[in-house]
Amino acid sequence: MHVLLVDDHQVVRRGLRTFLEVQDDIEVVGEAADGAEGIAAAEQLRPDVVLMDVKMPGMDGIEALRKLRELDNPARVLVVTSFTEQRTVVPALRAGATGYVYKDIDPEALAAAIRSVHAGHVLLQPEVAGALLSQEDGNGGQGRGTSLTDRESEVLALIADGRSNREIARALVLSEKTVKTHVSNILMKLDLADRTQAALWAVRHGIGA
Repeated sequence: MHVLLVDDHQVVRRGLRTFLEVQDDIEVVGEAADGAEGIAAAEQLRPDVVLMDVKMPGMDGIEALRKLRELDNPARVLVVTSFTEQRTVVPALRAGATGYVYKDIDPEALAAAIRSVHAGHVLLQPEVAGALLSQEDGNGGQGRGTSLTDRESEVLALIADGRSNREIARALVLSEKTVKTHVSNILMKLDLADRTQAALWAVRHGIGA
C-alpha cells in the first residue's frame, strides 16, 4: 500500500519513513510539511493512506482533511499526533479522518493501524474513542437507535464492521443506490455527521463490531 507522510517536523517524517520502509507491504511515496503541501501531494501521488498531523503551520491537518473530502480524494487518512484534547479529536474525525492515534504508539501497532485503515476499518485508540463517545452521550445519544428500521440496523452493523457501500450491497443483495439511501437515513435519524460517528455509535450500543 502507498503511504504519504504529512507532518511539519522533518525528524518525525524521517523516523516514520525509516520504520515504514522495512515493512514488506508499505511504501512511502511522498512527504509534505503542511496541509497545503499534503493536499497537493495527495492529489498528485494518489496514496492509499495519508498519515496526517493535526497542528501544523499554515493549513493545519483538520482543514486539509476537509479539503481532501471536498476533492473526493480516495485516500484514507490516519491522524498521527501528540494532541489528545477532545476539541482536537472530534473535529478531525468529523472532517474525515478514519483513524486517530498518538505519536507515542508502538511502531508495530502503527503499522497494524495503517493496514486496518487501509482495509476500511475505523481505527481509534481507546481514549480517543472515549472522547468522541462521551460527547455523543452528552448530546443525548442514548435511545436514538429505536427509530431505525430492521434493514437500517443491518446496514449500520455492516458500517461498524468497516464495509463499504458496495460490500454492504453485496452482503444484503441490494443496489448501491439503496444502500446510500439507508446510510443517509441512519445519519439523519441518529443525528450523526458521517460514517465514522455511525460506526462508533454502533459499537457503543452493541451493534455489529
